[in-house]
Formats: sequence, structure tokens, C-alpha cells
Amino acid sequence: MTSKKVVELFYDVASPYSWLGFEIICRYKNVWNIDLKFRPAFLGGVMKGSGNKSPAMVQKKFLYMGKDLSRLTDYFDVPLQHPADPIGVIFKKGSLSAMRFLTAVQEREGGNTKAEQVSRELFLRIWNEDKDITEPGSLSEAAVKAGLSESEIKELLELYTSPKMKDKLRSTTQDALDYGERSGSDLSLRNDITSCDVKDVFKQVFDI
Repeated sequence: MTSKKVVELFYDVASPYSWLGFEIICRYKNVWNIDLKFRPAFLGGVMKGSGNKSPAMVQKKFLYMGKDLSRLTDYFDVPLQHPADPIGVIFKKGSLSAMRFLTAVQEREGGNTKAEQVSRELFLRIWNEDKDITEPGSLSEAAVKAGLSESEIKELLELYTSPKMKDKLRSTTQDALDYGERSGSDLSLRNDITSCDVKDVFKQVFDI
């Protein structure tokens, strides 16, 4: 019996490409027969560590990204809409609090189910509803919509600001940077705001 291939998905809710990759791989994980592992990471740390310039600093990259996302949104049927102030939302307010919160969700659960639900609600808040994802109240609202109980949310709000969660997210972000240099049979997909065409990524990885 062939074991499932392990796929680790490094993602950040501040990245529209992350949302596209997230929805696609969640949609087809059973068809592809993969063991999916969510790895919430921090896009700001990945960009700083890799030396990659953000689209906010490269005009042609920013213009291309808008057209590319429009095509991909239609192709993959994901309800992605740009926030009114994308630069402010992504690069000024950022997603550090949200990604620490997701790290706490996964740490507490020890699995993917609630992490998937909360991740999706946070993606929707920033990329469909143009709502905040930085304040505790905003994180609570996303968790409520994801079906978490009041007691669970209270515990998570205490946990996500702890040194343990900060260190955990920092470690995962470093893993996202280092993964390409590792050997082994596991597969990793890193979706960030400057990634290549998502269709090409999945065609190369899964031959679809």
C-alpha cells in the first residue's frame, strides 16, 4: 500500500496568492490523496529573509500582480477582491497578529480542521470583506464564524501573544526560508505575494 505524500503548506493570510493556493489544495487534497499539513508563517519575515522586494516597491510587479490575480480569481473561482488600500493592509498593518493567532489555533488543536476554518475566515476578512485582521476583536470575530466556542477563543487570545507562539511562528517562518535546501521525501509549497503563477505551480507538482 502506497503511503500518502506529505505536503506542508506554508502560507500567510496577507497574501492573495496564499489564499488561492490554500483553497486549491484544500479542494483537491482527497483527489490527490495527500497528507496536508498547514504551516502558518509570516510573509514579512519571508520577504526580509529572502531579500525579495515587495510589489509596493516595484511598480511593474504591482501592476502585473493585479492583472494576474484577476485571471487566477476567475480561473479558480475564489471570491477574492482587493481591499480599498492594499498597500496599507498588507505592508503597513500586516498580518503578524493573525499568523500568531493561527499558530495558536493549530498548536492547541494539534491538527488541521480548526486551523483551516479560521484561516479561511481570516482570508475572507482581508480579501473579500476588506476588514481588519490585526485587533483581538477581529480575530475573535473570525474564530466565531469558524465555529470556535467562547472558551476556546478566550484561551487562544491568551495564548497567541505568548513567547511560545512568537517563537513557534518565527521558527516556522525560518523553515519556509530553509525548506528548499533540505533533503527528504516530503513536499513543501510556499505561497507568497510574489510567487509565480499558481496554475503552473500545481501543474508542476501534481501534473494536473
